[in-house]
Amino acid sequence: MKKKSSLHLLPLAIVAAILLLLHACARIGTPDGGPYDETPPRVVRTSPRLGESNVKHAKRITIEFDEFIKIDNAAEKVVISPPQIQQPEIEANGKKVTISLLDSLKPDMTYTIDFADAIVDNNEGNPYGDFAFTFSTGQQVDTFQVSGHVLDASNLEPIKGILVGLYRLDSLQSLPDSTFRTLPLERISRTDSRGHFVVKGLSPGQYRAFALKDMNQNYLYDQRAEMLAFSDRILSTSSRPDIRPDTIWHDSIHYDSIVMTPYIHYFPDDIVLTAFESANQDRYLLKSERPTPQRFSLYFTSPSDTLPRLTALNFDATNAFTIDASLHRDTLHYWIRDSLIYNLDTLDIKIDFFATDTTGQLALTTDTLHLVSKLTRERIARQEQEKYDEWVKTYKQQLKEERRAARRAEKEGAGKEEVGKEEAGQDKKKEKKRKKDDEDIVIPPMPEEFLTYKMTNTQAMDPDRNIDLEFEEPLDTFDLSKIHLNIKVDSLFQPTKYLIRPVDGNPRHYRLYAEWEPDTTYQLVIDTAAFVNIYGRRCEAQTRIIRMRSLDSYSTLFVVLSGQRTTDDGTILPNTQDAIVQLLDGSDKPIKTIRAQNGKADFYFINPGTYYLRLFYDLNHNGLWDTGDYDQHLQPEPVYYLPGALTLKALWEITQEWNPTALSRAKQKPEKITKQKPDKAKTIKNRNAERQGSK
Repeated sequence: MKKKSSLHLLPLAIVAAILLLLHACARIGTPDGGPYDETPPRVVRTSPRLGESNVKHAKRITIEFDEFIKIDNAAEKVVISPPQIQQPEIEANGKKVTISLLDSLKPDMTYTIDFADAIVDNNEGNPYGDFAFTFSTGQQVDTFQVSGHVLDASNLEPIKGILVGLYRLDSLQSLPDSTFRTLPLERISRTDSRGHFVVKGLSPGQYRAFALKDMNQNYLYDQRAEMLAFSDRILSTSSRPDIRPDTIWHDSIHYDSIVMTPYIHYFPDDIVLTAFESANQDRYLLKSERPTPQRFSLYFTSPSDTLPRLTALNFDATNAFTIDASLHRDTLHYWIRDSLIYNLDTLDIKIDFFATDTTGQLALTTDTLHLVSKLTRERIARQEQEKYDEWVKTYKQQLKEERRAARRAEKEGAGKEEVGKEEAGQDKKKEKKRKKDDEDIVIPPMPEEFLTYKMTNTQAMDPDRNIDLEFEEPLDTFDLSKIHLNIKVDSLFQPTKYLIRPVDGNPRHYRLYAEWEPDTTYQLVIDTAAFVNIYGRRCEAQTRIIRMRSLDSYSTLFVVLSGQRTTDDGTILPNTQDAIVQLLDGSDKPIKTIRAQNGKADFYFINPGTYYLRLFYDLNHNGLWDTGDYDQHLQPEPVYYLPGALTLKALWEITQEWNPTALSRAKQKPEKITKQKPDKAKTIKNRNAERQGSK
């Protein structure tokens, strides 16, 4: 009897469901879960009401939305103004944002809680937009704004996350210098990734702006290590109706239309603050160390005009050191010349130096150092033994290989017949003798260790360069009679003139100068012992061939400066004789630096490539860019960038006219060499349109 199918035993409804499921599984593709939510969150109620005045007790603020939301990076993006000394508590839970203000509310004050683009919906991440919640404890809500940028004074990099604040002037036209040091900023904002800021909730009036990298969150400049910016520009609030173009996007690539949207334009909107770290930092001895027996180092937190005074407690310090000091004397290396001293396990030294006291002034301070070498005698002896063992191994191996080669040559010279007639006993005697010879190898002294140094700018050299020699240890002498520079004339080398000078007083860095000619070959001959360091180690003889490139391989750039020399805050700059122009590579690094003469800076011998221009005004004529000082009311020396890139090719001569102040400094630095890139703007993703377009 034929059995019935088990399928026939199932209820009809279950069979239908199974068939539908099988049909769905057979379809290729992802099931459609419905359209994406592209609607950003919407505020449905707040407490107190948005824009409410005469609020007296709003210590707890709630903002409710029509969908679940979250806050991205509230600590960095949410700014409450006026600033709160006790940090408020901000929490997102479900559809609600709660802000608990721990400070007492100030009377007749507009409060602004600026969320920027921190609020997004929980599922798709659609941003609510540039949202700021305001209320007032007085009769009205103040709505004026000022905006601008904060840039690094040294290189015009946008500074992200720095605090920007205002003080109201009222009837005054200036603020006491102590204000920024003693009173918290009155209204604040924080810069975004473009260095841009907007200070909101201002009443009509005049203000002055400051920026501060606030290390202790007290909203005033009370630590010299804090980065800051200040401006004497008087900011007068104003506004007018305006229209801006808003793009309506179809998807992430295509847009539907551009809509002209009316809005209130607030001024000033072109503030530029250049932030810096003061050169006059609190000075103290950061650390001391003795990495090797022959050297110890002192590290200070800021520069000094004088060297510290050292008094040796367990040795005679008379002429004991060669001092290697950094340019600003904040890092000092002491090289110990006498072996009787550097072989001491511990150096006991009293050091007298100027340090910042509790009043913020430099005062003479005394400290006692007990310097023990990190490289112990045992470790040095072990390293020397390892070096000697390696030398013995290498020498024996080399000698054995030479003897084997000699025996092979001897056999080959005797001929095959003679070799075949040797008796076995004679072979054993010879083998025994060879082993005895190997055991009786006399190891000669290790070869002399010559001093080592780096020699730069010797390969395919540019005619406007010179040769740098950097030694690991300070030199005691160099003998010019053992250094020869020759120029190739026809096929022969002939002596030519040169000079050698120390660089910046550094006892380990020297520079060789000469009248280099393009498309010419030179020969630098350094004899043994031309350089001798303070430990008696000599240099080894060497010869370098130096080839100068041909003029045909270079480009030339003539920079002509023009225009009124006025900074962003209205300060008139000096004449172009104080302008130092720098040619930069693609990493913002100076390749060539020239002081302008009669409003011109001429760059020769430029290798083909893409370059950029930077300029700073050398106001104190020291040839270096100098930072500012708030206590001396001294701004950093102003820096400018040519907005675009320069493409230079071989045999090209280009004249570039440049008015450094024609464009705001906030718009000058080319994006290609700007390291602080702007964050990607949050937008509605338009995923429904993208899905429809992919079908």
